Amino acid sequence: MQISNRIETAMLEALHRAQGDLAPRRLAESLGYAILPGGARIRPTILLSVALACGDDRPALADAAAAALELMHCASLVHDDLPCFDDADVRRGKPAVHKAFSEPLAVLAGDSLIVLAFEVLARAAPDDPARTAQLLMSLARRTGMPHGICAGQGWESESNIDLVAYHRSKTASLFIAATEMGAISAGHEPEAWYDLGALIGEAFQVADDLRDALMDETTLGKPGGQDDLHGRPNAVAEWGVAGATERLNDILAGAIASIPSCPGEADLARMVRWQAERIMPMAAARYGS
Repeated sequence: MQISNRIETAMLEALHRAQGDLAPRRLAESLGYAILPGGARIRPTILLSVALACGDDRPALADAAAAALELMHCASLVHDDLPCFDDADVRRGKPAVHKAFSEPLAVLAGDSLIVLAFEVLARAAPDDPARTAQLLMSLARRTGMPHGICAGQGWESESNIDLVAYHRSKTASLFIAATEMGAISAGHEPEAWYDLGALIGEAFQVADDLRDALMDETTLGKPGGQDDLHGRPNAVAEWGVAGATERLNDILAGAIASIPSCPGEADLARMVRWQAERIMPMAAARYGS
């Protein structure tokens, strides 16, 4: 089965459980609205690519890990869009969850997706309890404090912001989870895969900063210019478009070089290059050429 089909099958199975017959209808609908149709599914794709490169001897466990990671990412988007944070009206080309369903239901939807992510992993425990415990720990560490996406959001309330720490928490943390969890699900130690996830995450954040600065809402599927509007630290403000583009290229080269030795190393390098082409804003690519 193709990676994309594995991800969507696992996501739909999780959603079906969360939308049981006795569930409140509008909240149940908001969960489906938040995760379908999916975006690029970059994080679970990286997770399954790493698992495949490492042998993928527990595919059901890897699929559960991929779904859990994407559910956590979708939850973070629902919360990020709320008026108390980014106050964004549009996400993936349609009204944000709080606009479509109300702020209270958006908070509950985000919370429910977080809990569902851990439930998906817990249900997979019989397949390999020891690996599942490691997966739960990795996801928890990359979600909460002090280095997860919660910490990343928290940095925005600080008067003095460490840009590297901010990006490492806000964006890179779930990419680190992707590479770690992919390795864990296939029985490999996660430590060797940290750098790959961190570098892919940093590249994605720099690319996102470039897109925010260079592209409009029609192209992005969400409002542009949000970093300037909210006064957030970003790569373009720090280094300019040319500097941020150069930085992005350097990070991506480092990411490929950091791939640990494994049976599927060459295939994984091709996947990273393919993802790089997807995240590189064309305007920045032209600027840097």
